[in-house]
Amino acid sequence: MDIIIDEEVKEYILSEGIDFRLCTTCSGPALVPILIKPPKESDLRVPISDDLFLYISRVQAGYVRHITMDLVYDPEKIFSCPALSSVRGLY
Repeated sequence: MDIIIDEEVKEYILSEGIDFRLCTTCSGPALVPILIKPPKESDLRVPISDDLFLYISRVQAGYVRHITMDLVYDPEKIFSCPALSSVRGLY
């Protein structure tokens, strides 16, 4: 399963200094900090650096072939999705 991760996405994760997860939201796939949506054991774990990782939901791994900056969550809209609203205020 080859998934391309843009360098811009890798740089973004490095600049944020936290692991991210590509998960399913109400509006489709979204790249969110793991504080918003923690990784699952079934996720693919892709190293970004020695200590930062991108977790890819097994569901999304079946569909997404290229991870770009347009998948990064919109902080103004992310909590409007019931799947993510329970963690409001944690990030």
